[in-house]
Amino acid sequence: MPVVAPPSPSDQDLRAAVVSLKSIHPTLGIAKIHALLLETHPDWIVSEKRTKKALQTSKASGSGVNNIFPSSKLIPNLDISKYSTKIEVKHFNKKKGKGLVAKEKILAGTPVWKEDPYVVAAEWEIYDLQQSGQACSFCTTPFSSTTTTSLITSCVASCHARFCNRLCRDRSARTHPLLCPVQNPASIPLLQWARKAEWMALHALACMTSRVMTLCQDSKDSKDAKVAEEEWRTVTSFATLSIEDRAKYHFHKAGSQPDSDSWQEAFKLYMQAFREPPALQDQKKLARLVKRPFRADVSQGLFQYDAFLRNLGKMSLNLEAHGGLYVLHSHLNHSCKPNISIRHLEQRTALSRITAISMRDIEPGEELFITYVNPTMSVEQRRDELEQWGFGRCECARCVKEEREEIEAKSHVVGEGGDEDLLKFSQADLERELKIGLGVM
Repeated sequence: MPVVAPPSPSDQDLRAAVVSLKSIHPTLGIAKIHALLLETHPDWIVSEKRTKKALQTSKASGSGVNNIFPSSKLIPNLDISKYSTKIEVKHFNKKKGKGLVAKEKILAGTPVWKEDPYVVAAEWEIYDLQQSGQACSFCTTPFSSTTTTSLITSCVASCHARFCNRLCRDRSARTHPLLCPVQNPASIPLLQWARKAEWMALHALACMTSRVMTLCQDSKDSKDAKVAEEEWRTVTSFATLSIEDRAKYHFHKAGSQPDSDSWQEAFKLYMQAFREPPALQDQKKLARLVKRPFRADVSQGLFQYDAFLRNLGKMSLNLEAHGGLYVLHSHLNHSCKPNISIRHLEQRTALSRITAISMRDIEPGEELFITYVNPTMSVEQRRDELEQWGFGRCECARCVKEEREEIEAKSHVVGEGGDEDLLKFSQADLERELKIGLGVM
């Protein structure tokens, strides 16, 4: 009997399958999507190269791959009351994810909550002060000539780190040891490379990894095990979009972010810093800090290349402008006309502690918003920047109003004998809006 070759799907069927899988699993890379494809369709014969081409073709044809958006999830048992009694967490839908809404009326100018960072990767000017012992290595506060020198204590002999006081030094034990050039010298090349590239997301990822590795080691002690469980739930709750998927489907400007060669180099230094130091003496020092193994999900969630790219994207999405990563702050969604302003008001810890202040009266049940982009930009510029983060086309009230006003203004100019090019542009805008309304785009 002749041997019947396994079926090979048509291009149309393949595109539909990979788009469906990518929509369900937006954070997975090409290799994982390909593996899922073969698992879902065991009778198909498809190469990984063809799967990749199908995804790229789907993007070019607008078949739905561009609907890849950041994913997030709620933190179970998150105690909002320790931040504020005025707000609560709400999960909206799969695409929008979670957010914060008012439980009661909040008057304009009200401090809604204050928050210290989960980790902070200070802006580079402050980082340089930390490296030279001129700013606190925990809370980032720069030292002045009036700082009491007796309160500034180092971590270990010959370490550059200095702290405001013993409390800051003690709290730094969650993150500093694995980033300390004395206790873990294998971290030096990674941090130097991040500084040279001015790559804040990579620096923040190093800080987050150091904290997770410190607190999430396996333990038979029930209290330590509970801390580890809560820690990992917090890490996995932050909004996530792989830097690879963001670059592939949402970057519009070439060279706007580090490329795959940079990702691979960063991953190599990351693994050497936290997992596989090349020097034997550095391996021994790392072993003194990491005395117990991690759970399988923690290890996979940190030290696989796909996870590394997801975590880089996670840092980029969630970092506050000055480099802090905050648990409650990360719940805030975007509006081009926000009702919440994030301020650094604390004089002693002005660069790390944030205060969320209402910009206007907020009614009960109303969602709290900040702006992810510069609000002084035009509607086209704001939408373009937001689309590059995977948030899609912004349809907030301000964007819709300004777009309508621009179209009306162009139509008015043409009606008075203006440039015919404006008419073509206005018609193109209206045609695009019609396509969106019909679901074509």
